[in-house]
Amino acid sequence: MFAIKPYPAQELIVPRRWTGIRKRMLGISVEEVTFKRRGFADDGRGAMARLEHVGRVFLHGYHAALDDDGPEVLAFNLDRIEHGFSGFAYEGAAMGLTLLDQLSLRKRNRLLTFLHGAGSKHTYMVHVGVGWAIARLPWLRRNFNRAMDHLDPLLRWLAVDGSGFSDFYFRSQSFLRNPRRLNRLQGYFAHAYAQGVGRSIWFVTGANADRVASTISLLPDQLHADLWSGAGLACAMAGGSDSRSVERLKTAAGVFTPALAQGAAFAAKARQRADNPMAHTEVVCQIFCGLSAVEAAQLTDAMLKNLPADGEIPAYEIWRQRIQSHFSRELGQL
Repeated sequence: MFAIKPYPAQELIVPRRWTGIRKRMLGISVEEVTFKRRGFADDGRGAMARLEHVGRVFLHGYHAALDDDGPEVLAFNLDRIEHGFSGFAYEGAAMGLTLLDQLSLRKRNRLLTFLHGAGSKHTYMVHVGVGWAIARLPWLRRNFNRAMDHLDPLLRWLAVDGSGFSDFYFRSQSFLRNPRRLNRLQGYFAHAYAQGVGRSIWFVTGANADRVASTISLLPDQLHADLWSGAGLACAMAGGSDSRSVERLKTAAGVFTPALAQGAAFAAKARQRADNPMAHTEVVCQIFCGLSAVEAAQLTDAMLKNLPADGEIPAYEIWRQRIQSHFSRELGQL
């Protein structure tokens, strides 16, 4: 149902001499994204199959990037993934390219070449993928500003989000035993990081609305809006839930429903830019936002008008707040 399309024999790219070494050093086993290996919840609703597939597609993109055959060949390989899942492959590829850049003595422009070229249609996912690499490299983790300074000034916070997703995805139990770990980052970094944690919670809980709510309740109160926003984005982007469960998640969000809706709108915009709409994104946007996926994406664009430069509050957060305020008015929560 979710099989990754194999490459025809005549289209296989011959690995360069260092590809095998890179993959032995940096490769990630597909077992690492299984629910069994991660200890994620599965209640038999089919969410596991879908979310594990997202993980496999991510790793497909990651390992394709490690071949280091250039951006055009990489994009060709990534676009062989079924259309609705290709964004996750681009996310994985961004992680791989960032690692190669950081570990290379000379060639260090792979990520930016890809981001400004073949990967531009998936710019949101590429920025998130950079965060996965940040999570694995101590010298980047210690200095988020330096790690982000070459990225889009508005979307660079998605790299912090990606780092939060990666950390919680691989170490969720450690976070739940010590929720104060989320307080280690200061300022807006903590909020952007928590948005990624919220996305990860969708996977960790097996896309179960009640478990999403109970998990968020265990984490610091001041980050709940960010966590709900991330959960809304993952629900709309990755799927794994039927309409009844989506309704249940909206109810569980309570006063954080505008944050949930904003996350779904971001997912709609990412899919619109990539031109890979999915039926589940449409359903989620209609339930969370009261809008079609196209309308939700257009709303995110409208809220960019006259966006101020970064100040004490980053422009990215002002953008998010504008979208959430819109949904607060529409949902009667102001």
